[in-house]
Amino acid sequence: SLGHIGNSSCRITMLYVHQLFFMNCRPTKAVGWWGEGSMKILGGRDVLGGGTWMGSTKDGRLAFLTNVLEPDAMPGARTRGDLPLRFLQGNKSPLEVATEVAKEADEYNGFNLILADLTRNVMVYVSNRPKGQPATIQLVSPGLHVLSNARLDSPWQKAIRLGKNFREFIRKHGDDEVEAKDIADRLMTDTTRADKDRLPNTGCDPNWEHGLSSIFIEVQTDEGLYGTRSTAVLSVNYDGEASLYEKYLESGIWKNHTVNYQIELPMRT
Repeated sequence: SLGHIGNSSCRITMLYVHQLFFMNCRPTKAVGWWGEGSMKILGGRDVLGGGTWMGSTKDGRLAFLTNVLEPDAMPGARTRGDLPLRFLQGNKSPLEVATEVAKEADEYNGFNLILADLTRNVMVYVSNRPKGQPATIQLVSPGLHVLSNARLDSPWQKAIRLGKNFREFIRKHGDDEVEAKDIADRLMTDTTRADKDRLPNTGCDPNWEHGLSSIFIEVQTDEGLYGTRSTAVLSVNYDGEASLYEKYLESGIWKNHTVNYQIELPMRT
């Protein structure tokens, strides 16, 4: 995931790019509105677990999740896809929900969770890794941040590469209007893998680590193809106009769609 959070004087106050990786056999639903009444969420959905990896709401809530790359999983752990829903379906602040999640963090396998209130320019990061240590809660400052399958802004090679490419993209285009499709195609289709001597030491098989070291992932496994299933780009401007573009894989065919919506901003004084 890649995020750029501006201050209130920027035309674009937030730009968020997220990539989803799954086994091709695991069913997911493309980004769309779901839920009831005022609790409606715009996001994808994991059919198996019932949760989401990314969602937003018309009152300016945004939550997204990445798993932590590690060699073993805790049997019977709670589903991580429920973590974004706890924030999106409630009315508590990002910090309040992060504090609640941190108290129960050892009930989940490794996760990185971002919770944001876009109407107040507040973003909070919470993670239950490294193992055996208290959960991390961190306010996310304005600027460019990259979140992979390690802690926020960890210097993994693909995270460094993505951040560098994004900075170059911003320098090239400046304040020009850029299509979300162009952002996704330019930043998130890179299949360059890290040098084997620069892989993170996660405890996983080095060949597996190497296969996952590119921004766009496609790895053949004994259980089928594992890789990038969805790329989403969310942009929000100062007036609360939001646009969520998704490019997703369905039945072996890449499709795309865009959902535009208006965030209900509090009255300015």
